[in-house]
Amino acid sequence: MALFPFFQKYSKEELEIIQFIFLRFGYKPKSLVHFHRALTHKSVAAEDTDTNERLEFLGDAVLGAIVAETLFTKFLSEDEGFLTKTRSHIVDKNALYEAATRIGLKQYLLYDKRFIKDTEEGIKTILSDCMEALIGAIYLDKKIDVTKNFVLKWIVNPNFDSGKYQIDKNYKGQLLEYTHSEKLSPPNYVIVSSDGPDHKKEFVVEVQIDNKSFGIGNGKNKKSAEQAAAKTTLKQLRP
Repeated sequence: MALFPFFQKYSKEELEIIQFIFLRFGYKPKSLVHFHRALTHKSVAAEDTDTNERLEFLGDAVLGAIVAETLFTKFLSEDEGFLTKTRSHIVDKNALYEAATRIGLKQYLLYDKRFIKDTEEGIKTILSDCMEALIGAIYLDKKIDVTKNFVLKWIVNPNFDSGKYQIDKNYKGQLLEYTHSEKLSPPNYVIVSSDGPDHKKEFVVEVQIDNKSFGIGNGKNKKSAEQAAAKTTLKQLRP
């Protein structure tokens, strides 16, 4: 820490946050309040106002606006449907988790391991939420230009480089579009079973269309099981 003598007035925890932001992103924060809050999960917060949930709300809105503007200017000939789907890929939980992993966010996130029991899905959720909160903190501390550079560098550009933004993983949306185009009833998702302890449940979901059973899918939560069932159903229905 000798390289940063002007940091001596800060606590060890505050120094770690400053070092993370300074070394990773190249600037010293004006205020640590927002960043400390962004890195604090509700499982360890003394008060509700000390958690990163409010910053997560702000960061989600800022992220969505930046990605929407980027896509609007980059894909001039594409329609609203393409822009909406592409934005959803770039800002979804998986993309945010990958970005959080790239910057080593887990090392600085304050959370109670007992809350999520270090399950893969639990870690992915709190890190993706923390990523949005971090964006909110950067926006409050450094305003829109710095925030936009951050989002482009760590989230948008990696998606463009990998081509992942082109992969439509919203199988429920695809299935709904398919049933509409074929003049079928909208798909109905029925929970077949949900077994296991609360921290490690396994859901099994079946798709029903016009009272007929189609694909079955399983997942660690209802949403992922529905997506898996929709994916299986699309394979059955599409020629």
